[in-house]
Amino acid sequence: MIIQLTGQAQELLGKTELIVITERVDDVALLLAQMMRLGLPEILDQHLPRHWQQQGLSWGWTAVIWLAYILSEGDHRKVAMATYVRGMQQTLGQITAQPIRGLDFSDDRLAHLLKHLSKAKYWQAIEHALNERSMPVYDLSAEVIRCDATTGSACHEVVDGGLVQFGHSKDAPSRPQSKLMTASLDPLGLPLATNVVSGEQADDGFYIPLLERLGQGFEKPGLLVGGDCQMSALDIRAYLSGRQQLYLSPLPLTGTTAKQMPQWSSQGIAKDRAGELERVFRTEAQGQEVLVAQGYEVERTCQVQEAEAHREWPERILVGHSPAHGARQGQALEHRLAHACPRPRETPEHGGSGVGQGHRQGPQGAPSRGPPADRLCQANGVPAPVRGSGARLSGARTVRDRKGALPHHRDHAP
Repeated sequence: MIIQLTGQAQELLGKTELIVITERVDDVALLLAQMMRLGLPEILDQHLPRHWQQQGLSWGWTAVIWLAYILSEGDHRKVAMATYVRGMQQTLGQITAQPIRGLDFSDDRLAHLLKHLSKAKYWQAIEHALNERSMPVYDLSAEVIRCDATTGSACHEVVDGGLVQFGHSKDAPSRPQSKLMTASLDPLGLPLATNVVSGEQADDGFYIPLLERLGQGFEKPGLLVGGDCQMSALDIRAYLSGRQQLYLSPLPLTGTTAKQMPQWSSQGIAKDRAGELERVFRTEAQGQEVLVAQGYEVERTCQVQEAEAHREWPERILVGHSPAHGARQGQALEHRLAHACPRPRETPEHGGSGVGQGHRQGPQGAPSRGPPADRLCQANGVPAPVRGSGARLSGARTVRDRKGALPHHRDHAP
């Protein structure tokens, strides 16, 4: 839009006409400012190679503007980028102080940028440098790091050596998948290291390579590394213990854990009856304290044979029970038994014809009554289960529930 200026404005600006360009800014200015504060353009330019005859915008500024577009528009397509930049050319130029051209964001150039970022030697160097800049910028202290893997499935062609492969999946086993392994700063959730791997691989093989990359930037001892039961493999625990780090993860109900679980549960029940369990309470919004978990701790010695020598370290096992989780398990059991056990028919006293064929009777010929679990025990001549706030350690057996299901294990600082 061209605006004719007044005489006074012409004297001040030295122009007779003023050209007004209208562009929709949205949140792009904020996103670019935050990435510039982290020094992301400089980090990318430092580690991504540039051809000696390459002209136009640098790789760092190209990636930062493209990332701002993805976050703002929710669109990762390369084909739409050049058109978008032409509509934001003045705004982007003012924010970045760089000459902006639509040609810098062509399909071929963006594909070339992605090819550089896909190489581990460039990506890991960028990741390490970005972590060094992020911690002081956000004033963060690294004390707890969480490692976890997730899958992403899609209708995709599977080729040998490709990233998308068939593998174990809880969500869509009929579709191929890829896996993303991340290490993030807890509780903020700030990603510190990521690995994208093919979907047929097991999770436990991802932890040590990821932890080795983290060790380059977080060398101080005493970090607490948390993860799921896949992280409880002996070689992973030995790796962390050997580097003076702590770990916390659920124990899978396999191997020696499955053999020791009945003893741990019996000890927990005995300690509960004696009032010796440690209890954790939470204050609700109404000011009422609610029992969240209760449990006890045992210690054992772990050992591993390494190339240099035989090494041992102490490990703490936390055996606990979540009343809320145990109640949910009990309700689920009652629900399943209600469908598995037939209900007794009406007795003659209530106008019925008595117990018919196929209906279970009690020891004295009377129909079984009460909850399904009690009826099942009565029919088999065993005592009914004891019900109470801490009579069973049901939550201790479900090791995947992070809030109340234990056991977890955590090592001592050597």
